[in-house]
Amino acid sequence: MSDRIYVGNAAGDALGDRGWLLGHFKSPGDPRHSDEVEIKWGVHPPGDERAEWVRGEERTALLVLISGRFRVELPGRSVLLSEPGDYVVWGKGVDHSWRAEEHSTVLTVRWPSVPGYRVG
Repeated sequence: MSDRIYVGNAAGDALGDRGWLLGHFKSPGDPRHSDEVEIKWGVHPPGDERAEWVRGEERTALLVLISGRFRVELPGRSVLLSEPGDYVVWGKGVDHSWRAEEHSTVLTVRWPSVPGYRVG
């Protein structure tokens, strides 16, 4: 790895930092370090779900279904992602939760990358 180029594999690299591939939590100097954005490769077995709703979110998020069947719960709305490429975006202040209805792989992008939030 040079100081400006990183080549990896999302599935392999996701094993560290609970799936997060890019964000403030990567070491300064690592090309994957960013204060602007966070990217996660999430692989979820059937029935995997968030234990508690995320409340008071300070970031905007985009979640894209790569494979499987994945449900995102938002205030007053349940969104089912069932076809590869289906996605949902929610803004700052929108509480959310999720559940994998089948074995699912999703790509999540959040911005900005906020120090102090735990990786998860």
